[in-house]
Amino acid sequence: MPTIVVDVMPKAELLDPQGKAVSGALARIGVESFTDVRIGKRFELTVEGEVDDDVLATARRIADDVLSNAVIEDVVGIEVVP
Repeated sequence: MPTIVVDVMPKAELLDPQGKAVSGALARIGVESFTDVRIGKRFELTVEGEVDDDVLATARRIADDVLSNAVIEDVVGIEVVP
């Protein structure tokens, strides 16, 4: 069964407190390679049958309307994984 993966991230202009906490933790354990960490959400929608244009359009609609908060988040990716 194919899966549609939807990735949602906080808008770039907004503070990401979880990301800041992880970034601070990395610095405390001596990891200096990364300058910033941002944390988002991943949704996996399992599809019964084939993913056609209608199913993908529905996934895009619910990604915008249900899975993300358009005020503070962006849908950054929608992909089909076989």
